[in-house]
Amino acid sequence: MWLIDSSIGRKLIMSITGAMLVLFLLFHSIMNFVAIINPYAYDAICAFLGANWYALVATSGLAAGFVIHILYAFFLSLQNMRARGNDRYAVTSKQKGVSWASQNMLILGAVILGFLALHLFQFWSKMQLVELMHKAGAHSDEEAVRLAAKGAHWVQYYFSQPVYSILYIVWLVALWYHLTHGVWSSLQSLGLNNKKWLPRVKSISNVIATIIILLFIAIPVCGLLEAGPLFSPNSTYHPFPNL
Repeated sequence: MWLIDSSIGRKLIMSITGAMLVLFLLFHSIMNFVAIINPYAYDAICAFLGANWYALVATSGLAAGFVIHILYAFFLSLQNMRARGNDRYAVTSKQKGVSWASQNMLILGAVILGFLALHLFQFWSKMQLVELMHKAGAHSDEEAVRLAAKGAHWVQYYFSQPVYSILYIVWLVALWYHLTHGVWSSLQSLGLNNKKWLPRVKSISNVIATIIILLFIAIPVCGLLEAGPLFSPNSTYHPFPNL
């Protein structure tokens, strides 16, 4: 099959799945930023998404795209290592115009994957997964079910702990490096690779990556500074304000 056997086909799949993940990250970062502005609005968004069919379809598609992206990344990296043979052990000077991120995409991807596992454990497993299990009759903890749609509660709980805020900042720095190279590389593989457009594509990629990371990083920074309606010592947020 051309998409699997061809180098161009494999890069095309990496580009498409990568673009899909970037769009998700942009949406997710904007959604998360709402939490530090209006926690109750964030809870409303979480309740709207939750374990509804449209959210499950989107989650399934995203998970499939992510798995494909990771598998192809490892496959392409292994292929490149085999092609270089013993030359990969030689000490060489850095190629002109080759960024640090482009030379370490696999390492950055591994760091991101590790932190993603933590993120899924802290949030997805306590929110959408709990709702799914409850609907299937496999989860009877009523308190956990009630908190499943209260995303602001979990954001407040975890990012009020400095260790998690610092860990997420480290993760987001790695994600920024991965995105700055990944976005323009994807667009280049999709055809925007001439001399006129390549510098523009790189600039656009840096802007998109920076916007995403700044939106995400606002939460752990607010957690460390104890700022905003979620993290200030005088915070009045409560997941169940009517109780």
